[in-house]
Amino acid sequence: MDPAFFNIKVRSYGDLSIYEQDALMKEVEQRVLGLEEIESVYTKTGGQDEIGVIQMKPVAWQERRKVNVIIQELRDKTADLSGIELEFKKPDAGPPSEHDLSIEVIAEDAVQLENAARQIRELLEENPAFTNFSDTLTKPGIDWTIDINRTDAARFGADATVVGNTVQFVTNGLKIGDYLPDDADEEVDILVRYPENKRDIGRFDELRVNTPYGLVPITNFASIKPEVKQGNIDRVDGFRVIKVMADMAEGENLSLALPGLQENIATLGLPESVEVRIRGQNEEQNESQAFLMTAFLAALAAMALILITQFNSFYQAFLILSAVLFSTVGVFLGLLIFQRPFGVIMSGVGVITLAGIVVNNNIVLIDTYNVLRRQGLAKADAILRTGAQRLRPVLLTTVTTILGLLPMVLEMNVDLVNRGVEFGAPSTQWWSQLATAVAGGLAFSTVLTLVLTPCLLMLAREPKIKQTLNDGDSTPPAEKQAGEQPSVSFRESVETHA
Repeated sequence: MDPAFFNIKVRSYGDLSIYEQDALMKEVEQRVLGLEEIESVYTKTGGQDEIGVIQMKPVAWQERRKVNVIIQELRDKTADLSGIELEFKKPDAGPPSEHDLSIEVIAEDAVQLENAARQIRELLEENPAFTNFSDTLTKPGIDWTIDINRTDAARFGADATVVGNTVQFVTNGLKIGDYLPDDADEEVDILVRYPENKRDIGRFDELRVNTPYGLVPITNFASIKPEVKQGNIDRVDGFRVIKVMADMAEGENLSLALPGLQENIATLGLPESVEVRIRGQNEEQNESQAFLMTAFLAALAAMALILITQFNSFYQAFLILSAVLFSTVGVFLGLLIFQRPFGVIMSGVGVITLAGIVVNNNIVLIDTYNVLRRQGLAKADAILRTGAQRLRPVLLTTVTTILGLLPMVLEMNVDLVNRGVEFGAPSTQWWSQLATAVAGGLAFSTVLTLVLTPCLLMLAREPKIKQTLNDGDSTPPAEKQAGEQPSVSFRESVETHA
C-alpha cells in the first residue's frame, strides 16, 4: 500500500556526542528537504540504535508521485554521504515484523559468530533484491574501564563505591537527594557535578577521593584504560546469537528470493558449529498460511457434513465441494489478469469467502434436479430443465456480486461530497486482493455450475430399482404417484405448453 508517511533512520558508528549527532542529522535533513511533494518533516536526534530519525509526510496522494518513487529520489540524493547508514522505512501493514528478512546466526565461539554474521551481511548487500541492511554486531567504540587495586585502596580506607561516586562528578553527576517543585507532580533528582569545562575524561588524573586520611589522588590506587566497546549480548537457548536483517527491494518477493539466498549461504562454507536460522516475514506468513488452511479445511468438513445429511448422497456432496476446489483456478486467473500478487491473508480470506457462494449456487441447482427426478422426469430431461430454471438465479447472484466488488477490484474511490471518481487511492489498495479473488473465482465457478455440474450429474450412477414381491411390478414409485402416466420428455412438454 502507498503509506501516509515514511521514516529515514540514520545510523553512524563510534562514540558521538549529542552535538555531533545533531550535526549529522542536519546534514541529512538538508539533503532531503526541498521537495514540494513533502508536506511536513519531523527530525529527532538521538536514539538507542540510531543517531536520529526523520519522519516525512507527503501531501495528498492525488498531488504527488508514488511514495516508492519519492524514496528512490531521496536515496539518490543521499547516496554520497559517507560515514552513516540510511534506512528508508515505510510502515508495515501486513503481519507484525520489523524487517522482511531476519537471519539469526548462532554459535558458541564469539569469533566464528561475528565472522559468519559479517559474511552473511556481505552476501545480502551483493543481492539487489534486498535493501535497508542492519545487524546486531558490536559497533566500533570505546568503553573506559576503571581498574581499582583493592589492596592499595584498602590502605587509604577507600573502596569501589567511593571511587564510583567521585567519578560521577565528571560524568552524569552524583545524586544527593530529591526535590518536589511546586509546579510538578513528580520529584526531580538533585545532582552534583563539576562545572561544564571540567567534565571530561582528561580530568580523571586530577580527581581526589575523600578518605579518612583526607583527599587522596585517585591515581594512587586506580587507573583508567580504554577497552573495545561491547554491545548487547543476545542469547537463544543459551547460545549467543547475532541477527542480520534486511528488507525487500521494491517489486521483489521474499518467497522467490529465499531459495536462492539459502543456496548462497550454504556455499559460504561456514563452520559446522555455526547455525543459521532464517526468520522474519516468511515465518509470519507461514503461520498465517497454516491457520487459513486449517480454517478452510474445517469449513469444507462442516459443509460436507451438512450436505450429506440433507442430500443423503455422498456423490452429490462431493460434487458440490469439488466446485469449491475448482473455483480456486478462477482466483488465480483473476489475480493474473489484474496483475495482483497472491497475498496469503487477503487472498486466502477471499477463497474461504468464495466457498460459501459457490456452494450456494450448486445447492440450488442440484436441489432442483432432485425435485424434478422425484416428479418422474428422466435424468437427461431433468438436467436440461434444471439448467433452464436455475440459469437466471445463478447468473443474477454472480453478476450482482461481481458488480458490487468491481469498484474494489479496479481500486476505484467514489467521492460523493466532491462528486468525483478516483482510481488508485491508498484506501482501496488494501481490499483489491480480496475483491479480485472473490470476483475471479465466482466468475469461473459460474461456468462450472452451469456446465460441469450438469455433466457430472449425468455421470452419476442410478440406484437399482427393487422388485416387488407381490406382483413383480417394477414401475418406479414416482410414476405410480403420477397415476401410471409415462414420463414426458422436456422437449415434448415445451411443445405441448406452446
